[in-house]
Amino acid sequence: MALTEFLGFSCGLDFETKLMAKPDAPKLLRRELASRRWDPQPIIMSAITDVYQPIEHKMRITRQCLEVMAECGQPVATMTKSALVLRDTDLWSKLAKINAGRVTVTLVTMDSELAQKLEPRASSPAARLRIIRELTAAGVPVTVNVAPIIPGLTDSELPGILQAISEAGAKQAAWVMLRLPYQLKDLFLDWLKRSVHPDRARKVESLIRQSRGGKLYESSYATRRRGRGELAEQLAQTFDVFTRKYGLNRDIRALSAAHFYRPEVGGQLKLFEQ
Repeated sequence: MALTEFLGFSCGLDFETKLMAKPDAPKLLRRELASRRWDPQPIIMSAITDVYQPIEHKMRITRQCLEVMAECGQPVATMTKSALVLRDTDLWSKLAKINAGRVTVTLVTMDSELAQKLEPRASSPAARLRIIRELTAAGVPVTVNVAPIIPGLTDSELPGILQAISEAGAKQAAWVMLRLPYQLKDLFLDWLKRSVHPDRARKVESLIRQSRGGKLYESSYATRRRGRGELAEQLAQTFDVFTRKYGLNRDIRALSAAHFYRPEVGGQLKLFEQ
């Protein structure tokens, strides 16, 4: 969101309607991977903004980048809430066979009505479970990020979500407490009042503040992902109990660059060996 504001966009409608694309990204990626300066290590696509935006149906930039990485064994992971990721199952499967590909699916709630209010243009909870099932069936390791957990609204769902993703085939899980930096504070509180009953909105805001030292956001690295206080501790304990119960996080392997080789760029590989 900070980058959105840095570019002069709001993190409200601007964030959804004003997109910036890099059509030459696959070409630039190939050039960088061909360079002797590149030390093969995992690349994370879309740790902040989902690369499977609706416009990806048309532009196919993500798929073209994945084709480059699958060709040369470059380890890569992504985080998404879109069923469009299934379009690229063939590439993710190819990468997974050499332990060089992983997909993380974000999941906020199993309540379809609430999900529609929270993420109106994202894939439904049922569709996200389908993503997990189909990718794992194709041999692709899937992690689920239960995020953001909204105190007083979705926190009670944590055990049920962990059970559902385990049954769908996920092997790993993580969680993140709701964070409200910058303009998000006002946007979220306004959404609570308009989309949730006012009395419930006050409770949610109060619980967020209890988990953030009386504030709506803390930038400290130690607390910004998980919060602090009694509720944060209860969530951490619940997560630990149910990940053990459902067999999650038992086999956590780092992505491997063992099969990486440098691609050629227009037959001129030696130009990038300096």
